[in-house]
Amino acid sequence: MIFLNSLNFSYNDTPIFQNFTWRVQRGERWTLLGASGCGKTTLLYLLAGLCFADSGKLLIDGDEIMRPRPQTGLILQEYGLLPWATVEENVHLGARIRSLYGADGVHAPSHETRATRNAGAWLERLGLDTLSAKYPSQISGGQGQRTAIARTLSLNPDLLLMDEPFSSLDALTRADLQNLTLELCAEENLTLIMVTHAIEEAAIMGNKILLLGNPPNENAQIIENPRAGESDYRDSEEFSELCHDLRQRMERA
Repeated sequence: MIFLNSLNFSYNDTPIFQNFTWRVQRGERWTLLGASGCGKTTLLYLLAGLCFADSGKLLIDGDEIMRPRPQTGLILQEYGLLPWATVEENVHLGARIRSLYGADGVHAPSHETRATRNAGAWLERLGLDTLSAKYPSQISGGQGQRTAIARTLSLNPDLLLMDEPFSSLDALTRADLQNLTLELCAEENLTLIMVTHAIEEAAIMGNKILLLGNPPNENAQIIENPRAGESDYRDSEEFSELCHDLRQRMERA
């Protein structure tokens, strides 16, 4: 689905990625891990079409990314909710903005009733239907992130990009939303790319982990993690061993 071929990207004349090649298959869940400043969020923004490589290729489904694509959803740490809009209005926002660019009947429903029904379905699926009339200041951080997820999924993405979406939440809420995200990826056959600075979260969420080092990331490491998402994985010895291994790799990177 995603193919980066010999990609080069610099920021203020500092190479962040040099001759960087990476491939992601449809339906895979990847976590991007590494120290601050290694390029995790930059890579996510390249995939989102919000910044562009100096040279090389970045293809999604065979198309070179020259702008944000309708099928890509992006969820940030700061939920991006409009404070003067209700939960329901925030969930509808994506479809309303996209309609300004011309509906295609799939990624932006051509009929307002269909768009309303789709947003309403996600409000209910994420347990927000009883909060639909509340404003962001009246709901918790976890509920705010659920609202952001509902808004994104109401647009029918096939690729979900997440930039440290749960880092500001308490441990129990974070675990709840991690499990919810895993369920939704399986139900909707989503490809997931998640940036995180937390080793444990990387191991929980990613069937594959891309460990970035110091720029220009010529020796990024890929760690296979096939048990990620299994209900008993968090408490297993295998999980503890992987987290220990990742910590050692980060120290050496």
